[in-house]
Amino acid sequence: MAMTTTQIPVRLDFDTLAAGFSKALAHLDRAATKELDSAGIDPKLRELIRIRASQLNGCAYCVDMHTKDARAIGETEQRIYALPVWRETPFFTARERAALAFTEDVTLMTGTHVPDEAYAAVAKEYSEQEVAALVGLIVMINAWNAVGVSTRAWEPGSYQP
Repeated sequence: MAMTTTQIPVRLDFDTLAAGFSKALAHLDRAATKELDSAGIDPKLRELIRIRASQLNGCAYCVDMHTKDARAIGETEQRIYALPVWRETPFFTARERAALAFTEDVTLMTGTHVPDEAYAAVAKEYSEQEVAALVGLIVMINAWNAVGVSTRAWEPGSYQP
């Protein structure tokens, strides 16, 4: 039996209608990536953070994009599939767990305001430079998610790495 797909319509061509802002976001995204590289943050972790924040925010395009990017740099299917339940799996290191927990706390900050314990946990595993780079990445993916979820500017499945 052939699989049928559902068309998810784009609400707004954000990249065209807010071209300057879209370009500025892309510039900030590149800056965040450079900070991560300078801090020595593993590119695989970078993608896992982007995926996890996008899952929490319900951004289908970003989940699709960053799972493809993660696979392209060698991330395993097992770890990608386990992200929603990362706390219940043995697949992530203590550093990765700290970064994923911090990602969730920053992404869901309206509920907890990133409590001192959450910051202390990530600061135990990462230097100040690394924490700063992680904050930049998490803020960036949340900004992209806000655009993607509110406007559906990009069609899930259309991204090609």
